[in-house]
Amino acid sequence: MIKNFLDKLIDKATGGHGRKHLGKRVELGPQAHGINPALVDERAATVVRTLKEAGYQAYIVGGAVRDLLLGLKPKDFDVATNATPEQVKGLFRRAFIIGRRFRIVHVVFGRGREHEVIEVSTFRANVDSTHAEHVSGNERTAKSQLAGMKHAVDASGRVLRDNVWGSQEDDAARRDFTVNAMYYDPETRVLVDYHGGMQDAQKKRIRMIGDAATRYREDPVRIIRAVRFGAKLSRLGFTLEPKTAKPLQEGRALLAEVPQSRLFDEMLKLLQTGHALASVEQLRKLGLASGIYPLLDVVVERAEQPFVKAALLDTDRRVDEGKPVAPSFLLACVLWQDVLAGWQQRLARKAHPFPALQEAIDEVFDARIGDVSGRGKLGGDMREIWMMQPRFEKRAGHSPFSLAEQPRFRAGFDFMRLRADVGEVDETLVDWWQAFSQADESAREDLVQQLRAEQQKAKKAPRVHQVKKGAVAPTDPAQEAPESVASDTFSEAADAAPAAPRRRRRRRKPAGGAGSAAPEAQP
Repeated sequence: MIKNFLDKLIDKATGGHGRKHLGKRVELGPQAHGINPALVDERAATVVRTLKEAGYQAYIVGGAVRDLLLGLKPKDFDVATNATPEQVKGLFRRAFIIGRRFRIVHVVFGRGREHEVIEVSTFRANVDSTHAEHVSGNERTAKSQLAGMKHAVDASGRVLRDNVWGSQEDDAARRDFTVNAMYYDPETRVLVDYHGGMQDAQKKRIRMIGDAATRYREDPVRIIRAVRFGAKLSRLGFTLEPKTAKPLQEGRALLAEVPQSRLFDEMLKLLQTGHALASVEQLRKLGLASGIYPLLDVVVERAEQPFVKAALLDTDRRVDEGKPVAPSFLLACVLWQDVLAGWQQRLARKAHPFPALQEAIDEVFDARIGDVSGRGKLGGDMREIWMMQPRFEKRAGHSPFSLAEQPRFRAGFDFMRLRADVGEVDETLVDWWQAFSQADESAREDLVQQLRAEQQKAKKAPRVHQVKKGAVAPTDPAQEAPESVASDTFSEAADAAPAAPRRRRRRRKPAGGAGSAAPEAQP
């Protein structure tokens, strides 16, 4: 009663903007939500159980709950709790606090490629940005001002720090979309919903919590997230609610203030979470095909080109099969057109092939990637993939053995395979390298020797002079064996039998004119 009275006073004094609508808590049992407990990852359930046994609240949250409602097995599980990051870290042997803007904890299970990370976040307060500390500049230029701040925004209202802890009710209100703002307790099997997320999931509707334009202004990256979720859920029939979609184009200008590194990471999420082609389609559909991030513009522009489309399809396939994907491979495919053009231009000027390729790669890095990742590991991996391509043509001596031992060999080979799929490389070259890469040392030696024999045999095969249809076949022996053909064939035969004595063969003078003797054939 008193709370309602105070809320009315605050609304009257602030015109209704003094507090945000936090929603109404609704608890739904197994009969209502129908979640199959067998779809819940045991490690996520362990994290929830450990936190609850320590006296904290804990729930599976976000996209995992949405997928569970739809009868799908989630690929990732997140947990939300009222324990602080430090308290969470203290409960698990392998837990790490990460992030500055949002401090979260990664609880790690397993090792190597089989490891799994359960992301644990603390309930965050739904504090109005007007009450946050204001800083001039952005994430990069205001580092000293941001030190020690828990809640800070820049001049445009974009949130730079959001580490004020709150209740579950607060936490639900600050999440982006209703279908991602539900909480599930795997022990009691209770689903908690504050904003009609279950109803939106049933209607296959993606709806922003609160006023969409305001939410995009608070964090412009939500624009990209809206595109990503629209693409990810489109295969299930989900669409963006009109009020959620309408402000997207106008809000695009806000992305100019977002650090390039963060935009780069969000671009990779669009392209490497199993729905790259759907993301491109969604960007075009929403009028966002350009202007979000320069490199993303190139991807959208080239998405229908056979080589790039093949790379996007291959990335989606690998994600769907649970295989790892590397951003270096996909970006190497997208920018190969630029590298190849620059390389060919330099070769036309008689430049040495390998330095020419290096220069072409440097030019592409400067023009397309800049300082974000082009000089780090990602750029190094892309460079290796590109530099391997001419080396695949060399299959003599020790070259194939050393190439196959390169750490990025498989990525370079897959790149060549895609080139073959679009007709840029001969399929026989791919087949040979596939066999070579899977063979043992002895079999590899045999493959190289066999290739050498085939090349020598092809070189020694006599050239056949074909007579055009309707032409009279020559009867003059000098015309039957032109000097060039005869000399080459003889020379090759001599190579095959070095012990044979040398012969000097004289060329007949052609009828109707004098001619000099042919030069001596080389052994």
